[in-house]
Amino acid sequence: MSEVKTEISFDELGLTKPLEKMTAKELRALIIEKLPMIVGASGKDKGLLVTEIKDVFGIVADEAGSPYKKQIGEIKKQIRAMRVEKDAMTDSNKRDFLRRKINKLKKRTRQLARAI
Repeated sequence: MSEVKTEISFDELGLTKPLEKMTAKELRALIIEKLPMIVGASGKDKGLLVTEIKDVFGIVADEAGSPYKKQIGEIKKQIRAMRVEKDAMTDSNKRDFLRRKINKLKKRTRQLARAI
């Protein structure tokens, strides 16, 4: 029988994107394939999977997160308010104007999220 390698470095995982950007399905597959020391992966949610992987490798979770998180949240509040306003409108020109404005704000939130 072959031995199961229990010691693996974080670099040996061969990740193509950060843990936080991976889906829960991808994280579960990673744990099953390369991290057998983590048990019960199929019943855990994404946040818990990321935390356990970081615990195994001793990675300290930075609580700061995105410096733009508050700004993104404010923009998303504006978008939600504009959507309600747009749905209530009957004038197609004003609806189209709001739709374009919402689209620009959504692009801005994506830019801020990538700016890290």
